[in-house]
This record gives sequence, structure tokens and C-alpha cells, in this order.
Amino acid sequence: MATTDKEHALQGHLGAGSLMMLIIAASAPLTAVAGGAPTSYAVTGMVEVPMGYLVLGVVLLIFAVGYAAMSSNITNAGALYAYIATGLGKRHGLAAAWLALVSYNAMQIGLYGIVGVTISGTLSALLGIEVSWWIAALVCWLVTALLGAMNIDASAKVIGVLVLLEFAVVAFVDFIGLANPAEGLSAQAFDPAGFAGPGVGAALAFGMAAFMGFESATIYAEEAKDPKRSVPRATYGALMLIAGFYAFSAWAIGQGVGDSQIVDRARELGPELIFVFLEEGGHGGLATVGRIIFVTSLLAALFAFHNAVARYALVLGREGVLPEKLGRTHPKTHAPIYASLAQSALALLFIVGFAAYGEATNAGPEFPVLTMFSWLTNAGAFGIVFLLLITSIAVVMFFRGDREHNVFVRVIAPVLAMIGLAVIFIEILIHFDVMVGQEGFHPLVVGMPSVILLTGVAGYIRGEMLRRSNPELYECIGTGVGVAA
Repeated sequence: MATTDKEHALQGHLGAGSLMMLIIAASAPLTAVAGGAPTSYAVTGMVEVPMGYLVLGVVLLIFAVGYAAMSSNITNAGALYAYIATGLGKRHGLAAAWLALVSYNAMQIGLYGIVGVTISGTLSALLGIEVSWWIAALVCWLVTALLGAMNIDASAKVIGVLVLLEFAVVAFVDFIGLANPAEGLSAQAFDPAGFAGPGVGAALAFGMAAFMGFESATIYAEEAKDPKRSVPRATYGALMLIAGFYAFSAWAIGQGVGDSQIVDRARELGPELIFVFLEEGGHGGLATVGRIIFVTSLLAALFAFHNAVARYALVLGREGVLPEKLGRTHPKTHAPIYASLAQSALALLFIVGFAAYGEATNAGPEFPVLTMFSWLTNAGAFGIVFLLLITSIAVVMFFRGDREHNVFVRVIAPVLAMIGLAVIFIEILIHFDVMVGQEGFHPLVVGMPSVILLTGVAGYIRGEMLRRSNPELYECIGTGVGVAA
């Protein structure tokens, strides 16, 4: 059975600042601004895309009120899984755990598709070296696997440097855009009246990708210095920084290109928009640096989601729900070594599988972006938003009868978050065809969300089976510890 002693405990000394860097790494600032913002402009046809980031930020800050309050009572690397198991029951918790494993794996593995293509294109453009996308992806896979075996304090420093470089590049782009506005400075992007058209749903659906991973501070609770204080601080700080900085940056880019041109230019250039903008403005050197940092941005996101998967698997291994070996940590680095290796092995299978299919069918250079990246990351985002929605319900149930916290924390905030997240979830479902590049009821449009949700159903059924066949192990679900040997 899973161990209950401290031999395989996660260890670290993360403060609120380090936790914020790990959270922001998952949202990948340069990727969100260079890739996400132009995509939102292109798909929605709205100048008010920056307003979407602020709306999402408000919804998630409201969610964070109850979530952070609950974190002061629960210190568990299982995060959303542990919260749902505590608030709604162990069967719901196991359903959430399985759904989380699939969703975070999908987010992480899907990124290899775009990072491989990005590195391949960058090497070709800058050095004239032609490298297949899957070779570049395998190099990133190896780096991620090595970082996953390191102590979290050491790897957090690496991630922190990469994230700061991203912010520096985006800040330069913002400065250039505002210093040389194409049509004069305008506040149209923040006009609430304009944020009411048919593209609002798509803006919320695509904008949500910029916030993926904001909830991950709780995953590192066992590795934080003072989790009861640092986890809430990191969560609030990261959310405010993400919402404010991304909204400001999307607006600044819009000012540099021009309100009347931003949608058309985004549709024409896509993720190349800010780099072409820099080159056209005589900042070719910064554009080159930006393309390189874009690669490291994706690498930081890869590692952030790898961490999330490994820690969910570690908790389930401890509890005996998954093989006990997954619940062990490295004796020196205290990293979740076997869970990390398992995630790396799964990612390797997908990289090799997509590479083999692409080679066999002579697929074009954008194949891994249009398939591996688009399919998996959007399916993962769909699952994570659903988990956040269920967590809001769990927060309300957890604080029933509680008198320590006020009614806003216990009821009002989580209910408002529940409503907001339900709207976002429905919008993602409605626009899932656009997000995966298909039309109508394509098998992918129906199949990908179904796989995510059915995974949760399977987890619930497994929980019921354990309740009947192994009550002792069933009682361990959501606790972070296993049955005593």
C-alpha cells in the first residue's frame, strides 16, 4: 500500500514570488501575447479583445476568493482533486483526479507540437539549418524530463529567469507600440458597450488559454515555505498580473498596428504579427530575440504542466489509487521522480506517434500545430475549465456551517464564480469547432470533449467500485496519504 511516512514527501522552500513564476510560466506570457492575442483578434473580429482579459481576470479573481480560503485548510499536491474530494465526496474527487490527469497531460503534450515547429522554423530562418519538428520536440522533451527530476527550488530559478525574459520582450513591444501609435492612442479596446457583439463568446474561449495554470500554486503547497500565506498571495498576484499585463499588451499592440488594421493584420500574420510589427518598425534585432524567447516561453510552459501532471500522479500513487511507485520521490532531489518519468514516457509516445503519422502521410510543416497542438491543448483547456467550475461547487459545500469566514467568501464569491465559469465553459463548448479548426459536428468536435468528460465518469465509477470492494483504500481518496502498511 502507499506509504504514510515522510520518506517520500515533496520538499522545497518556495516563496510567493517563486510560486508566481511557476504559475505564470504555465500561461507563457510571450506565447499568450504573440500567439493568443492575434488569434483572438483574428477569430473574434473585435477590437475589444483586451477587455476580454479583464473580464476573465475578474471572474477568476472571484473564484480565487473561496479557492484561496480553502487552501488554508488543505495542503495537498492534488490541488483541485483534493478540494473536490473534500467538498463533494470521494467518488467525485476520483472523477476529478482522472479528469485532471487527462486534461493536464493533454495541455502538456499538445505543446510539443507547436514548440517543435517553432524551433524548426526559427533555426531555418536564423541559421539556415533544416531540422524536423519532431527532432526539436524530442530535445525539448529531454530538457523537460531532466528538469522534472530536479529539486523544485532549482528548477523554479530556471523558470523564473525564462519568465522574466518573456516579460522584458513583451514590455519592449508594448513601449514601441505606444510610442508610435499608428492611428493615435484610443481607448476603444476597453469600451464595455463594444464588448457585447457576437464575438464575445469566442474572445472568452480563446482568452481563457492565457490563464491556464493560474490555479497551480496549490499543487506546490507541500513545497512552499508557508503555504497558508504564500499560496493565496501567489494566486492573487499571478491573476492580477496576468489579467492586467495581457490586457495592456494586447491594447498596446493594437495601438501600434492601429484599431482599424489590427483584425485584418492578425488574420494575415497570426503569431508572426508582433515580430513583423517589430521588423517593419526597424527593430529586426528585437524581433530575432523575441523569436528565441518565444521558444523558451513554450519550454517554460511545458515544464509547468509537466509538474502539474507529476504531482497529481504522485498523490494518487501515495493513496494507492495508482501504482504505489508513482507516490515515491527521489531521495536526493525530492522530486516526484517516477510520476515525472511516467509523464515523460507518455509524452514520448505521442511525439513519436504524431511524427510517424506525419512522415508516413507526407503531411505539411503545419501538421503538428493543426493537429497535435490544436486538438490536445484545447481539449485540455476544456477539461481544466470544467474542473474549476466543479471546484466552485465544492467550495460552497466545504464551507457549509462554517462561521470563521464571512458570507462573501463562503457563498457569494464561489456562486458568482460558478456562474461565470459556467458561461466560459459553455462558450468553449460552442466554439470548440473553431478552436480545433473544424466545422460543425466533426468527429473531433464531439469526440475530444467527450473523451475528457467520459474520463471523469470512469473515475467516478472507479470510486464507487473502490467504495464497495476496498473501503479502507476508498477512505484515502483526497487525503494525500495511503493505507498504513
